[in-house]
Amino acid sequence: MTIRLAGILAGLGITAVLVFWSLLPGAYNLAFGPPAEKPAYYVFKEKPKAPEGGFSFDGPMGKWDYAQLQRGYAVYKQVCSACHGLKFVAFRNLEDLGYSEAQVRAEAATYNVPGIDPNTGEAVLRPGEYTDYFPDPYPNNVAAAAANNNAIPPDLSLMTKARNDGSNYVYSLMSGYTDPDPEKLAIAQEKGFETPVGLYFNPYFANVNLAMPPQLYPNLITYDDGTEATTEQMAQDIAAFLTWTAEPKMIQRKQTGWFVIAFLIFATGLAYLSYKQIWAGKKPKKK
Repeated sequence: MTIRLAGILAGLGITAVLVFWSLLPGAYNLAFGPPAEKPAYYVFKEKPKAPEGGFSFDGPMGKWDYAQLQRGYAVYKQVCSACHGLKFVAFRNLEDLGYSEAQVRAEAATYNVPGIDPNTGEAVLRPGEYTDYFPDPYPNNVAAAAANNNAIPPDLSLMTKARNDGSNYVYSLMSGYTDPDPEKLAIAQEKGFETPVGLYFNPYFANVNLAMPPQLYPNLITYDDGTEATTEQMAQDIAAFLTWTAEPKMIQRKQTGWFVIAFLIFATGLAYLSYKQIWAGKKPKKK
C-alpha cells in the first residue's frame, strides 16, 4: 500500500513539474514580455451586428422564415451567383424553401452545369436538372482569380459556419461598406495603413480591405412578394439564406433538443424514484 501511494505521488509530482515547465515560458512572456503591437487596420475593426429585430431562427425556439429564405435565394441568384458557388447545395434542396418540384425543375433548367455530350464524349454545358448541384461560376481557380483582381471568390455553401457569428457577419459585411472614420484613418495612416487600388474598405472584413466591391444597392432587385429591397433588407435576406445552406436541419435539431431535454428530465426523475424505492427500507449502518 505504501509503495503504491508513493508511486502515485511520484507520478503526480512529475506531471506537475512538466505542466509547470511547459507553462513557464508563456507565463513569463505574458508578465514581462512587450505587448504585441496591433496591426494598423485594427483601429477600424468592428464586431458583426445583428439586423434590427434579429433573425427568425435565433434562439432555442427559432423557426425559418420561408418568405425570407426565398428572398435570400433571389439575392443569391441575381447578385451573388455571378462570382460565388454553392457546391454543397442541390437544386432539389430548394423544395425545403417552399417551392414545388415543378418549380425546382424549372429553376434548375435556368442554370448551365457541366456535362458530357453523349454523341462525341466532349465536355459541354447543359441545362441543370433536379438532382444536380449548383454549378461553380468559374471552370477553375485560375479563371476565378483572373476575373476578380487576383482574388478567388469563396464558395458560400458553408460561409456562415466558417465565420464567427456567421449570420450576423454576412449581414454586417454586405451592408457595411463605408468610408473610414477620418480620425481613425489619421491614426492608422501613421502606421502605414492604406486601402490599395482595387480593394474596398469594410470594417467587418478580416483586414478591412476587401476585394469584393459593394454588391447591394436600394432596389437592386424586385422581390416577388413586394418587400422593399433596401440594402439592409437584402443583406438580411442573403444572410438568412446562407444560414440555411450551411445548416438546413437547424430547426429540426433545435426541436429534437427539446425532446431530448424532456426525456432526460423524465429519466432523471424515474431514476430518483427507483433509488428511493430500492433503498427505502434500508437503514445506514451505525459506525
